[in-house]
Amino acid sequence: MRLSISCGPAAVRAFFLCLAWIATGPAHAAAFGFDDVAAQAQALAAKPWQPPPPLDARRAGLDYDAYRRLRFRPAHAQWRGLPFQMQFFAQGRLATRALQLHELVNGQPRPLRLRSEAFDFDGVLPPGPPGQAMSVSGWRLHHPLNSPAVHDEVVAFLGASYFRALGAGQRYGLSARGLAVDTVGGRGEEFPEFVAFWFEPPAADAKTLRFYALLDGPRVTGAYQFVLQPGASTTIEVRARLFLRAGVATLGIAPLTSMFLHGENQPSRSDFRPEVHDSDGLQIETAEGEWLWRPLANPRGVFVSSFALRSPRGFGLMQRDRAFASYEDVEARYELRPSAWVEPVGDWGAGRVELLQFHTPDETHDNVVAYWVPAQAPTPGQAFDIGWRVHWQGDTMRLPPGAHVQQTRSGHGYTKEPPPPGRRKFVLDFAGPGLPTADVQAVATVNANARLVHVNAYPNPARRGWRATVEFDRLDPQQPVELRVFLRQGANTLSETWSYALPPD
Repeated sequence: MRLSISCGPAAVRAFFLCLAWIATGPAHAAAFGFDDVAAQAQALAAKPWQPPPPLDARRAGLDYDAYRRLRFRPAHAQWRGLPFQMQFFAQGRLATRALQLHELVNGQPRPLRLRSEAFDFDGVLPPGPPGQAMSVSGWRLHHPLNSPAVHDEVVAFLGASYFRALGAGQRYGLSARGLAVDTVGGRGEEFPEFVAFWFEPPAADAKTLRFYALLDGPRVTGAYQFVLQPGASTTIEVRARLFLRAGVATLGIAPLTSMFLHGENQPSRSDFRPEVHDSDGLQIETAEGEWLWRPLANPRGVFVSSFALRSPRGFGLMQRDRAFASYEDVEARYELRPSAWVEPVGDWGAGRVELLQFHTPDETHDNVVAYWVPAQAPTPGQAFDIGWRVHWQGDTMRLPPGAHVQQTRSGHGYTKEPPPPGRRKFVLDFAGPGLPTADVQAVATVNANARLVHVNAYPNPARRGWRATVEFDRLDPQQPVELRVFLRQGANTLSETWSYALPPD
């Protein structure tokens, strides 16, 4: 058999066009990635924000318990049989946004399509006919976190830009967000939302998972890249490129949201549980190597404080107290809630860590937010690039290299005479490496709304550390008090700085 090829001008032109298509066609197209999401974010920022369509009244009216009954069937999980498996959350109640989900097949986006039979509606909603397309409002990943034989939930994205993660042996507690906008200082907080995701499917031996997200809100858009690495301490590395539609008062980077109801520094008179909180303090590491610890509180109103820094090495909302006896809650298991430590990628420059605390009547409401505010905010239309890692830590957590505060307690012991009005006392326990057995001094300072009365430090053998006491008079109960205490020996600093903010009464 003989193959005949025509070599006329038209045939030659067609042949080379075919070669060009092979070289540049879909099979050889550049793989979809972060810059593609950033291009979409930039294009969105040039247009007016469009709110999502309202959810139908029946779904929007679901209460908390009814919404929890809308369960995803694990048999329909994406990537079954692989190290990472994805399940989904139905739309309903406060989860109103229908997400656009994509899988990257050979580097190119392909829509992820969910069907109604993937969900058990448990009589809460009509299930719909088999094969009907199903919109979802969130997703979660499962991975062999605690046992090679079991895929445990390791991360979940649900609502606005919120996400939570777990390390081995942990229970869900605090949350992170992609961005916080005007949490304080503006015309009202906005909650930009992740509206679309793109996932790189895991390999058969995958230890990490990469995915991308598009953020959209009234005054900001953004592109995000996430790299998830589960483990004893699960890490999520975040890369973000933001575009402002309009100016904002407070651009909160790497925000963390948590709950503090009561604790050792603010005990409850009516709760059998000694402490109830997802986090017990804000921890900061400065560029100069100073470590700060601010115990959390449940103030009567709204209380905002901040720490101006040249460049942070890290900050986080931590759950340092890991003892069951501190909580005595068999169901909530607060001692297993993770700490979240934010590690900047690169030099963030000058700015401040801001801490917002407001009153909560119970543990069902988050009332603590911490985030980084850059000193130089981007202008509308300008690309703003920044990156960070969030480490979800348990018993092994990021701590100062020297001594750290183990507990903060407030109140007076036995006295022959009752303390005068406005007199307050705090008792602090420090422990950790580098503490000598003698010649330790507690150094205390207060702001202009307080007068120091007594400061002391003495060994605490029960905790293998040192106890410091600070007593002071509060001058104006309607104004806050700022206190700082650290341990030193001669000119050597031995501990982190306990930095307490006492809200107005």
